[in-house]
Amino acid sequence: MITAYRSNGDAIALSVEHGAPALTPDIVWVDLLSPTRAEEDMVEGLLSISVPTREDLKDIEPSSRLYIEDGAVFMTGSLVYKADSEVPELTDIAFVLIDNRLVTIRYAEPKSFGLFIAAMHRMQEGCRSGPILLTRLMETIVDRTAEILEQSVARIDGLSMMVFAETSRSKRRPPHYLEDRLFDVAGHHRLVSKTRDSLASLSRLMTFLYTVPVIQENRESKELCRAVSRDIQSLSEHASFIAGNITFLLDASLGLINVEQNAIIKIFSIASVVLLPPTMVASIYGMNFAVMPELHWSFGYPLALALMLLSAIIPFFFFRWKGWL
Repeated sequence: MITAYRSNGDAIALSVEHGAPALTPDIVWVDLLSPTRAEEDMVEGLLSISVPTREDLKDIEPSSRLYIEDGAVFMTGSLVYKADSEVPELTDIAFVLIDNRLVTIRYAEPKSFGLFIAAMHRMQEGCRSGPILLTRLMETIVDRTAEILEQSVARIDGLSMMVFAETSRSKRRPPHYLEDRLFDVAGHHRLVSKTRDSLASLSRLMTFLYTVPVIQENRESKELCRAVSRDIQSLSEHASFIAGNITFLLDASLGLINVEQNAIIKIFSIASVVLLPPTMVASIYGMNFAVMPELHWSFGYPLALALMLLSAIIPFFFFRWKGWL
């Protein structure tokens, strides 16, 4: 699907069936969403550029993602999408500046694009040119990334309260409670990891974009580019801080699991020690030697039972006095 946008935000759908229309000067953005080969050929004919294919977007070499060819500036950045789902992913999007227009090629629909398209009508001065539109689009992308990190912080804080929630002796955690929280930690780690990768990609893109002559010649786009670069740097540091908190939460969860397991082992250890003296008494009087005077006592059986009970009670109260129970 191909959509062209005027500087005031009005959208025009371009179709291969209707032929290649002439692009009027007020069209500053041509957006290709999951384009077919025919649609790519049409855009190449309209703008005289080589549209990057899906395979080209997957190339991670910096020289293949950021370059200038025949007066057109080609840039590829990685954006987070499906951030609100359980499996967030990265999608590669190509940005091309050509003839004062912006061309984007994407195979996913990140939320930042929808937010920017909806906000184009509310921009006071509109997007008069491709460079200004690109820098404002990058600003929206960075704002959306900041929102993702803010949501991650809130969710991680809630998860931390769940992990460290106090439990009384009468109300213990459900079975496998902490193990389930480990899967939650893994999900948050995946999202933050994808966000950090996206920020690293955007940082390289903005550094390259700042050196492009068409950006340097426009004061507004130059200042916007510089501001977006500073925002990316601060968000990268914040993402690193969040990643550190996730690592701490993971270590703490594993530590609490070990504490619970040790408590169970301690109970069994104390039980075995408490039952050891009665077992010894029963073993002694279970022997079948001929000369055992106690075997002929009329009160021998209740005495042995009392001795077994006493030998179990004394270690039990000793452990309670020590605070081991």
